[in-house]
Amino acid sequence: MERPRIKVKHRPVRLDDGHIRIGGHIPGIGTTIRDPDGWVWALLSILDGTRTVDQIITELVHRFPARPPAEVAAEAVGDLRVLTETGYVEDASETTPPGLSAREQERYSRSRELWRWMARIGRRSSWDTQLLLRQARVVVIGVGGTGSTAAVDLALSGVGELHCVEPDVVELSNLGRQILFTEHDLGRPKVEAVVRELRARNSDIQITGQALTVTGPAALIDLAVRFDLVVLAADQPTEIRTWTNRVCDATGTAWVHAGYHGPQINYGLYRPGTGPCYECIDTTERERRLETAPPAPVTALQEVQAGNAVSAGVSGNLAAHAAMSLITGVPDLAPNREYAFNLVTLDGYAVSTLDAPRPGCPACGPHTATA
Repeated sequence: MERPRIKVKHRPVRLDDGHIRIGGHIPGIGTTIRDPDGWVWALLSILDGTRTVDQIITELVHRFPARPPAEVAAEAVGDLRVLTETGYVEDASETTPPGLSAREQERYSRSRELWRWMARIGRRSSWDTQLLLRQARVVVIGVGGTGSTAAVDLALSGVGELHCVEPDVVELSNLGRQILFTEHDLGRPKVEAVVRELRARNSDIQITGQALTVTGPAALIDLAVRFDLVVLAADQPTEIRTWTNRVCDATGTAWVHAGYHGPQINYGLYRPGTGPCYECIDTTERERRLETAPPAPVTALQEVQAGNAVSAGVSGNLAAHAAMSLITGVPDLAPNREYAFNLVTLDGYAVSTLDAPRPGCPACGPHTATA
């Protein structure tokens, strides 16, 4: 790093109690630092991008004459390393890395600012997060309410290769919650409309579609090995999450699922080999529910799905957000767990997680294979 600079949105503030707040007031980004002798404030106040590291050390040696210069240098270098690794400091002398055209830099200029703000990890360039998206290959399975919103988010955000899978045609009841379709599309294959609309929104990325009905793990294996990440936005057949979990565990493919149960949005993100899998958590949650409440009575009546543009949109937005977190590490969402968001209370929370995989899990346990 040539000329360290505190990010604009992370500029420090001195508090009345002697502490320093850096990163702003948003939870998960800002933090408070003790500064009993003024060292921290002295360092932060000169990280404005106009000085090299050597010049910063020289300035601090001048400000703290009672301390040995070697000690000042060592502490300054150590503190700079920590501030950089935690995402508060960037290089003011950075140049745009190869891989993004001038057109793409303009298109994603606002996205870049958000990535810089949220990143709590060190980056060589403020464009690195966008480059990771540019290099990513993502498949979205199911482009109804959740999937169509997720696909739009990923396309607008600059995922380099986006493949959409969907077997159905557009029906009138879809138009109340599925944002990519119009009345003109009624009776036409959804995947054709999705590809057309996404290409119209971003011609700088590769967008393809496939009219495919997933009837078992075999179709999912073909998709998982071709892409870096799977976004599962389909809920049929009922076994599709289990199939996806086992396929992605076998292929090492990161994946996200999302949907909604009335006013509750549910989503999960998984990175195989780094913790419990979907089936570990789902099995544990089912056992917990059986202990606390009797199972719901079985009925022959087929319920109509309850949802509107808001519930579908929020679930799709969160699916895309989780997917981009797995691709880029920004923000650093904890994987291998289930999350929920309540549209009635506006509360978000982690529904289920485990410290480790379940012993004997049929999906991620030892000697398991894809069914």
